[in-house]
Amino acid sequence: MSPSEDSEGTAGVFPGGPELFRLDARVAHLNHGSFGAVPLPVARARRRIADEAAADPDAFFLGAPDRLAAARERIAAHLGAEPEGIALVTNATEAAHLALDALRLAPDDEVLVTDHGYGTVVAAAARRARIVTVPLDPGLPDEEAVREAVLAALTPRTKVALLDRISSPTARIVAGPGLLSELAARGVTTVVDGAHAPGMLADPLAGRPDLWFGNLHKWGYAPPGSAVLAVAPALRDRVPAPVPSWEDHRGFPRSVEYRATADYTGLLAAPEGLDLLAGLGAGAVRAHNSALAAYGAGLLARLPGVTPLPSDARLAMRALRLPERFARTRPEAEALREEIMVRFGCRVLIWPWPGGGGIRVCGQVYNRPDEYERLTRGLRSLLDGH
Repeated sequence: MSPSEDSEGTAGVFPGGPELFRLDARVAHLNHGSFGAVPLPVARARRRIADEAAADPDAFFLGAPDRLAAARERIAAHLGAEPEGIALVTNATEAAHLALDALRLAPDDEVLVTDHGYGTVVAAAARRARIVTVPLDPGLPDEEAVREAVLAALTPRTKVALLDRISSPTARIVAGPGLLSELAARGVTTVVDGAHAPGMLADPLAGRPDLWFGNLHKWGYAPPGSAVLAVAPALRDRVPAPVPSWEDHRGFPRSVEYRATADYTGLLAAPEGLDLLAGLGAGAVRAHNSALAAYGAGLLARLPGVTPLPSDARLAMRALRLPERFARTRPEAEALREEIMVRFGCRVLIWPWPGGGGIRVCGQVYNRPDEYERLTRGLRSLLDGH
């Protein structure tokens, strides 16, 4: 099949996909995984909610707790979660802090993380406990190899395992259901960073960890400032409220999601994004996005010195290692990212790694095969020029 063919599972143009977004057509937006993009119908829904707040602030804020609860019910249905077991929060980083606070860690408690973890989430754990980092070779062949590496790093002092469902820079499954089950059997509390799971995976909470958090604004088409924290029953009364509010006496989840006079428009519009995904056909969207990301990664893998990393066919992100002289440090990675944008008009993630970093590309319904071809041509000229 050619890359322009348009059937489920092929790297084509999703019918009506580009028209759903108001993105700059001059730019190849191949980095959906970092910040997402808000579809026009969802943006309109958010504006309508904002207009309500502007027209009658008293009515809006007095009714906000119940409206948040109603939004939570709709979101829970999409995630396969219990409405009373999740709380609406603004982003995954905030959720990570709330989750870790619920565990009441002591400075000498041992928290297991991997070197593929998201920087601010790992930093949140490091503020509270002793971090033990599991080095995962980016080239580990599959999820089973990752599982074995994590389990081998456990010690009798390991209290918590803080793991990614899908690693952000390297785009691979870490906290699979099998690994979570084995950790639980060994008495380790499991905390999962599921930032990329809602919308990308059919069962984002697979394995049902003790604490889980995920963004809705990436693959769930929700506005920025919308995320979810899921908590096992035994820990719900230990999750602290971010700020004191008049909902504190209601306990989790209301005490977590109501912050008095705050901007709730993103959270209240978030169900519209998940509804839109379902209306488009979530399975078809996932198949399209993963095929498109795989197509782009396949093109990049043909470049000299660029090596594809193992991934999962379900994912709409793919990562590749660059030649050794590129992106060895964060400043080098940032400089290369901006050079690719300025010279070729392509948005991608460049991630640093000792000895040589990598590139991550994403697939979304607004993307076209020719955008990955454009990136590949540009990167080839850049690599040749160094």
